[in-house]
Amino acid sequence: MKHSLKLSAALAVAAASLGAQTQAFAQDKVLNLYSARHYQTDEVMYDTFTKTTGIKINRVDADDAGIIARLRAEGAASPADVIMLVDAARLATADTQGLFQPIKSAKLDAAIPANLRAHATADGVTWTGFSTRARVIVYDPARVKAEDVATYEQLANPKLKGMVCTRSGSHPYNLSLFSTVVERLGDQKGEAWLKGVVDNMARAPKGGDTDQIKGVASGECGVALTNTYYIARLVKSDKAEDKAVMSKVKVMFPNQGTSGTHVNIAGAGVAKHAKNRDNAIAFMEFLSSPYAQDYFANGNNEFPTVKGLKIDNPAIKAIGGDSFKAETVPLGVVAKNMTKVQQMLDRVGYK
Repeated sequence: MKHSLKLSAALAVAAASLGAQTQAFAQDKVLNLYSARHYQTDEVMYDTFTKTTGIKINRVDADDAGIIARLRAEGAASPADVIMLVDAARLATADTQGLFQPIKSAKLDAAIPANLRAHATADGVTWTGFSTRARVIVYDPARVKAEDVATYEQLANPKLKGMVCTRSGSHPYNLSLFSTVVERLGDQKGEAWLKGVVDNMARAPKGGDTDQIKGVASGECGVALTNTYYIARLVKSDKAEDKAVMSKVKVMFPNQGTSGTHVNIAGAGVAKHAKNRDNAIAFMEFLSSPYAQDYFANGNNEFPTVKGLKIDNPAIKAIGGDSFKAETVPLGVVAKNMTKVQQMLDRVGYK
């Protein structure tokens, strides 16, 4: 999958496509959304859905763990119709716990690549990705050559001894990446790779992705892992200190000559006990529209998931994200590796 950024979809297009559905929901115009996404641009998107369909959205906001805990506590009495979570690991956790129900939608099948959705069964698909982010390498060009960080595998090369920084290995962003690498390399080589990364660390894992970028800029780290949207935020910032950080680091989209750069998703699924199932499916289909994809992706400096859609984001283009080769390992398959990979992390001492 290659991304070329240049775009935008008109509201009129979305209104035309969605307005035709309005009559179908005349008797039950409500949708209860449990969301782990909290961006103002998303709110504009939700308002448009309501205006074009007449379906009112009642939203419950919390982090991913809080939403999953609430759904488990509510059980069959839960009013949730759609569950929106960030990261394949979290979507997989909710799926494993039976919080989604499978749905069939020709629109979603046509719009979203299969590798960015849960594994399809005869009953349908339980969750779908609606925006992607790439997990890339940032490095200090004064200490590290670009050719030495061209792949994820090189993070275990002794040449980078004492240079690698990451957030917790068990954080979903890393767990998803590591599960993908293990899927490609196999269990034995995958665990050896994780051990090599641990051996190369400049310090114990701590902080978030922005902290890793700043660690490279300060000289504490030579190399770090981060999601692209954290870099884009710094690129967009008017703060002198953020500009200073970006002046000291370079960005590498790894594995361009092999498997492609790891991408993860923000996605959603219809809740297991949805009382407004038809409205929920309509909302899911709306999220795949060009209009919604523009808001969904650009609201957090991400990429759209819809095939062939072009989104314009200067900050992403500035870091080289306007055209890159992304991996195609199905995230539904990767999600199944996570328990195994967590055990590997424990064995190699990856905190």
